[in-house]
Amino acid sequence: MQLPILKWSFLSVAQQREALRRPTQQGADQLAEQVRRIVEEVRAHGDAALLEMTQRFDGVTLATLEVTEAEFAAAEATLTAVQKAALLRAIGNVQRFHEAQVSQPISMETSPGVLCERQYRAIDAVGLYVPAGVAPLPSAAIMLAVPARIAGCATRIICTPPRKDGTADPGVLAAARLCGIERVFKIGGAQAIAAMAYGTRSIPKVDKVFGPGSAWVTAAKLIVANDPDGAALDLPAGPSEVLVVADDTARAEFIAADLLAQAEHSADAQVVLITTSESIAQATLLELERQMRRLDRESTLRQSIDHSRILLVDSLEIAFQVSNAYAPEHLLVQTRHARSWLPKIRNAGSVFLGTWTPETMGDYCSGTNHVLPTYGFARAYSGLSLTDFLKRMTVQELTADGLRDLGPTAITIANMEGLDAHANAVQVRLAHLDAEAGT
Repeated sequence: MQLPILKWSFLSVAQQREALRRPTQQGADQLAEQVRRIVEEVRAHGDAALLEMTQRFDGVTLATLEVTEAEFAAAEATLTAVQKAALLRAIGNVQRFHEAQVSQPISMETSPGVLCERQYRAIDAVGLYVPAGVAPLPSAAIMLAVPARIAGCATRIICTPPRKDGTADPGVLAAARLCGIERVFKIGGAQAIAAMAYGTRSIPKVDKVFGPGSAWVTAAKLIVANDPDGAALDLPAGPSEVLVVADDTARAEFIAADLLAQAEHSADAQVVLITTSESIAQATLLELERQMRRLDRESTLRQSIDHSRILLVDSLEIAFQVSNAYAPEHLLVQTRHARSWLPKIRNAGSVFLGTWTPETMGDYCSGTNHVLPTYGFARAYSGLSLTDFLKRMTVQELTADGLRDLGPTAITIANMEGLDAHANAVQVRLAHLDAEAGT
């Protein structure tokens, strides 16, 4: 294993930038062009393109794209009582945390006779993408379907890649039904995003697409979001990544386990350790090798670890500066007094504080959402929440006295901007009020 330990203070600015570079950022232009062709093909040929691509990319021949009632029933029958109980407990925690995010409408007078409001409306139709490439993710179905149901989105559909036998993963189907999803389609990758964004004979068009996925899925979301005829996206959520900040009190065994937990998602996942302790860095290397040998996805783990990093820094202050520059999807703080460093964290999708908080808990069942910004987009984007499934609509209503009082302010600013039609829309009303008053 060739995971390097880089001494941050010894690196030039260019070398530091390279050390924080994601593997998926290489060849991004070429990938975007390939994805664009997929999107255009689906838009032009609909179901026929989807069936052909499923054969081409997944090696699966499908008779129909939509999951049948018989398939749902068969999937639910495969669950053990323990598995169903685990899904229900996870759903309960996610539901409680997202119900707490419900905001009340705002209604206030900003000036006498000027009423301003903010109200919420659910997005009419949402498309939820549940990955199942390297591993099926029923947890993603929960993270997407629960807030969509709480928000009240009328149309909620899921797309998920088929297995080699032409069925969808039973865990994904069971989780979807437990979260109130009625329609699931067996289609994956960039083509699934295109299908939901533009609609086909089988798949309804949605207003917004949600969910994590590969670099291909993320590129497709960005493409359709830039098209007025496409669909908005939740956030850029691509290959998984985790960054651990550790001091000399951390346990190398736990650090290695947390790094591997994210590395197993895919070969282009990235994991980073920033530590003030060279002994912890060396011990983590040994633990990574030891633990990898007994894990099922060793091949994927080794590919991911090969382009990951261990950074040795002079202080925790510098560690958090570097972390903020990287802006990780997941940030684990394994230091003494971990919570005391929370004010230093500006850029992270989700934060996990302390020795006993593995990232796995956020992935599955603590209650927070695991759909998070990657590629450094945590500098400007937040993780998925209830508000992503809602639109915020403002309302204003003025009385005649309110217009008399505030109208001149609008007229003055409109004239400053040289927009006399704006000013006129107020002036004609004020003139009418003056006429009524006999002035």
